[in-house]
Amino acid sequence: MRDIGRRSFFTAAGALATASAIGSNAYATGHARDAATADEYVDVQLLNITDLHGYLQGAPGAHSVITGAGGKTYTVGGVAYMAAHLERLRDGRSNSLFFAPGDLFSGWEFDAAAFADEPTIEALNAMGLDFASAGNHEFDKSARFLTSHMEDGDAFPVAGRDDDFKDSTGRRFRGADFPYYSANMVWNATGERVLPPYNIVHVDAGGGRRLPIGFIHLTAIGTESFPGSYQPGLRTLDELETANRCAAELKSRGVNAIVLSMHDGAVAGSDFSSGKNPSGPAYELALRASPDIDAIVTGHWHCAFTIMLPDPDGEPRPFVEAGCYGQIINEINLRLDPDTGAVVRDLTTSVNHPNTRDVAPDPELRSIASYWAGYGSRRARTKIGTQTASFTRRRNALGESTMGNLVADWALWAGRQPPGPTADPAEHPDTPADLAVIAVAPRVGQAVIAGDLIRDEESAGTVTFAQAWNAVGFGDPIVTVTVTGRQIHDALEEQWAPTAGGGLGFSPLAVSANVRYTFDAAGKVGRRVDPAEVLIDGTALDLRRSYRLAAPSYTLINQDGFSAFTGFTAPVRHTRDFESFIAFVRTRKRLVPAPLNRVAVKNAAVRGARTGTVTPRQQLLQDGSVVPRPEAALRTARTGGAEGQRAPGGFRVPC
Repeated sequence: MRDIGRRSFFTAAGALATASAIGSNAYATGHARDAATADEYVDVQLLNITDLHGYLQGAPGAHSVITGAGGKTYTVGGVAYMAAHLERLRDGRSNSLFFAPGDLFSGWEFDAAAFADEPTIEALNAMGLDFASAGNHEFDKSARFLTSHMEDGDAFPVAGRDDDFKDSTGRRFRGADFPYYSANMVWNATGERVLPPYNIVHVDAGGGRRLPIGFIHLTAIGTESFPGSYQPGLRTLDELETANRCAAELKSRGVNAIVLSMHDGAVAGSDFSSGKNPSGPAYELALRASPDIDAIVTGHWHCAFTIMLPDPDGEPRPFVEAGCYGQIINEINLRLDPDTGAVVRDLTTSVNHPNTRDVAPDPELRSIASYWAGYGSRRARTKIGTQTASFTRRRNALGESTMGNLVADWALWAGRQPPGPTADPAEHPDTPADLAVIAVAPRVGQAVIAGDLIRDEESAGTVTFAQAWNAVGFGDPIVTVTVTGRQIHDALEEQWAPTAGGGLGFSPLAVSANVRYTFDAAGKVGRRVDPAEVLIDGTALDLRRSYRLAAPSYTLINQDGFSAFTGFTAPVRHTRDFESFIAFVRTRKRLVPAPLNRVAVKNAAVRGARTGTVTPRQQLLQDGSVVPRPEAALRTARTGGAEGQRAPGGFRVPC
């Protein structure tokens, strides 16, 4: 960690105005705005970013432009520019700390995700990140992966293929130079914390004296049940209760300056330099959290604001969020009483600085980002298998497609694989899957099938790493669960539902190769599938029997619109979808399209017979690009389509 010293506090009338020229400040009181000097206090600068998600090159699509005061827009993103802004902000500020409230890695940029997110850690190390809260996406692989690999640099299983790649300096991955924390993520079986709950940093108060600042860290409640971070062996504790308990512990240890870094957020208007009509779980917590907490830094909701909110005693404290994808650097300036170490709340300031691309990029970070982009291009062209013909999402009248069948077969294969070396301890036996289903046209959200696999004739059907990566997956694991035959039958019935105007909607499920079923085109909704005509390995479906079912976590937790699977038991998590599909192609080596004969229809010629109509539900950003799967899920889950609200029952899908 960098050496921390002492200096005078910048003021709005002096150097702070210069350093913040492209942002605007939030002041606790007029005293903070008008103070001519702060030599009698200890000045501490807190810099934070959130939800980078591995976007090293720049913020994606419409996220690359953000709106500030007066409707002014800024083009933002990229770690090379962020490093340049950080250098400017830190200049002369010895008591400066740089941290993040989560979701730094595990995202959707190929240059980072295809290399086990190691490029993101290299970039953060180079920028001097001091510490981070664990967000939900930090658990997308496992708690073991976070601690053993991302923090400690342990390699498994195959160096240079699965992880442990050579970085921009030619060295193998060595792990993060910074630690991760979470006060409320625990092992479900024991209640023991997965990570340390808080950290204490001592700043230089001059004269050889040092003052402590405590940082409490929270992970979004329900992380263990989110699609990407679905981890049956973990559990999150109540955020407010945990924060207040940790604040009391820190106070008892003589820490009088406390910051809450939480990976849960809020929404507060579209102006990143202020805040309007705040709402959301972090806002609710901020109004009630212990007055001993002097600042609240949030993330997870991909929003941007900076506000001063009163604590339960009526004293102002900053409540901030710094957007996502490297859009913003938030800066909070605290003034500590040199005798007690307490924050002088009236003199606190906060500003969101847009990470603009109109400055000279930092050479080291530019080199890192360029290296991984080039490495990514080479890896994308790597051969991992062959295909005899094209696989497409084009469905026949019964909802089958060659791509749907291939992905259902992959899901069954994935659900029969033993846990990998990065897996956390399982609470249930790893019983192999009996069958698999894939929602190829879900009622809500987007399908796990992201593209077609078109045969390249010039290469004799080579399947490249990028082709397979881009065809399947959004970062969700395959999960094997125990369900009843009745649940399987009911899910098949849920493929059809009435639509407005007397129509019939059809949301087909692809089934694995060992399944055959027939539906009645003249049957009523809910009575179209006879269990006797559903065959698994040639045997009729038994409604009373238990089966092991493999499917994406997203589908099983009813985020695809198939509620029949709710209430499953004995979940066992397997590898994330895009990584698992890559392994599937490598294992199969040669992909051959299966016949479209898994679904049959009867009474198709009867008067009034209907197969149903598939309604495309793909969500697009303003620039026409597809909304990333987790973000699309978040939009769907919010009630009434209103930003910042919880879905029924309080469940919120993460971003």
